[in-house]
Amino acid sequence: MSNFVFTSESVTEGHPDKICDQISDAVLDALLYQDPSSRVACETVVNTGLCLLTGEITTKAKVDYIKIARNVIDQIGYKGFKAGGFDANSCAVLVALDEQSPDIAQGVDEADDNNEDAKNNIGAGDQGIMFGYACDETPELMPLPISLAHRLARQLSKIRHENILNYLLPDGKTQVSVNYQEDKPESINTILISTQHLSEVEGLTNEKEIREKITKDLWDKVVLPATHDLEIKPQKEKTRFLVNPTGKFVVGGPQGDAGLTGRKIIVDTYGGYARHGGGAFSGKDPTKVDRSAAYAARYVAKSIVKAKFAKKAEVQLSYAIGVANPISILIETFGTGIYSQPDLIEIIKNNFDLRPASILEEFDLRNLPKKMGGEFFVKTAAYGHFGREDLSLPWENVDEKVKDLIKFAENYSKII
Repeated sequence: MSNFVFTSESVTEGHPDKICDQISDAVLDALLYQDPSSRVACETVVNTGLCLLTGEITTKAKVDYIKIARNVIDQIGYKGFKAGGFDANSCAVLVALDEQSPDIAQGVDEADDNNEDAKNNIGAGDQGIMFGYACDETPELMPLPISLAHRLARQLSKIRHENILNYLLPDGKTQVSVNYQEDKPESINTILISTQHLSEVEGLTNEKEIREKITKDLWDKVVLPATHDLEIKPQKEKTRFLVNPTGKFVVGGPQGDAGLTGRKIIVDTYGGYARHGGGAFSGKDPTKVDRSAAYAARYVAKSIVKAKFAKKAEVQLSYAIGVANPISILIETFGTGIYSQPDLIEIIKNNFDLRPASILEEFDLRNLPKKMGGEFFVKTAAYGHFGREDLSLPWENVDEKVKDLIKFAENYSKII
């Protein structure tokens, strides 16, 4: 498969599922800010006029869950005459939260493979498999399709918040199809943007005229600004550009579709370009390896690619609940590695401590909300958890680790 078209999608922060992810992570931030040892598994559901918080939380923190939810909804833009059936001030917010199961807590608090090493005291919060990926298609070492889809979604949100196009509403989706030649991105095949809008657009009420107006505006205000600095750019005469293919998108957000935390796991990661273990991120405290180990796997993969040990790297980690050390570590470089698979695994084992306690410490995951003024995880809850050059994410900062990897490889003739 050397010549092909690959497609990835993104969504704006006003998408129903993304509303839920952001509320769940805002709750997590608030709890960790007060009590870094909080155990959190917060799920959010939204529908017309309704927001429900459920899940399991064990914490010493005292927070106003209802206020947190309303603040997130307000900041996204669901308020006033643009609320569209889901207003931050009037929607019902229900809270149904329990404490974490003592059986789970026991496995996390004292690992099965505990010994004199303090970092073996914390076991994984669940079983599961996590994948991390990196490739040299973009400066941030992400696949180009998902990188472009996120760029467009962020720009769409930006011009809405800045009121550049005052008819835009919060819900929106983007999708980008990229042509590959000899496994390398060559051109942009198709761009699709679906954006919620008012029923009347700058005095226009005819559906065809509205769609034509939005299409022109989005090309000028979203597509061109979002891609102006790229080597591979969309071309009006060659790139297919689709906007609101059904004709209109007036009813959206939670009024149009129910939302649920954790339903955009492919948007959150690599756009389908790499495998996914199935675990969602948002609303989970860092003892949950679904989140922390996925960050660590990205850290490993990105380090391998940035060290130029491979052009592509996919790392799989597996864990058992209550066991500190990974059950297995695997790396696939798709024929692009300069070392064998066993040697790369040896490099990983000698340079990365992938026990949950070590991941928590290296990335300082429990303390980041307080260090960042009360908002950290909520900022990852829309537009992806990886390749975010607009955020300071510790799992993306691999420069020092790359130096260690290169030095290790140079000093061990067995690996060379």
